[in-house]
Amino acid sequence: MLLGGKDKPDPAFLEAVVRASGQKTLAHCYQCGKCTAGCPTTFAMDYKPNRIIRMLQLGRKEEVLGSRTIWVCAACFTCSTRCPCNIDVAQVMDSLRVIARREGKTGLGRGVVLFNDLFLLSVRRNGRVFETGLALSFNLRRKTFFRDAELGRFMFTRGKLRFTPDRPKGVRELARLFAKAEEKVEE
Repeated sequence: MLLGGKDKPDPAFLEAVVRASGQKTLAHCYQCGKCTAGCPTTFAMDYKPNRIIRMLQLGRKEEVLGSRTIWVCAACFTCSTRCPCNIDVAQVMDSLRVIARREGKTGLGRGVVLFNDLFLLSVRRNGRVFETGLALSFNLRRKTFFRDAELGRFMFTRGKLRFTPDRPKGVRELARLFAKAEEKVEE
């Protein structure tokens, strides 16, 4: 798929990712594989991190944005610290998620996008994440109603989860920060 893949090369894609991520040395990657060797989530990826970088160099936009890898990346920065070319691979993956979301290409990352949206909504409403509400909302939207029910029961009996959110002081200030961030995004 990498060579002679199904999508036509888009030479402007590499430049767009360089602008979005701030990683001017992306074209210098020589495929040493250190990013992949240190990555703790490669077992769940369809393309390893060094392959994603190579596909970027080749302008394989559709393959990159359609990959599971950009959504599986845990942003642990192991790849970034090991890169001899000083490429912040984790920042590249984050930028790819933003681009994919903007272009509506979240197919393989739909659950990640939903979780992120619900997480931020919980923080916005409550001043911090309300785990019980987050888990219930996520499972309801995914139609996995009883997923993690046994774990939830266990955590409730140990006092690790609450039935109601605990709202700290400053929730209004946090709401203003969210509003300000949304204004910036719209600009």
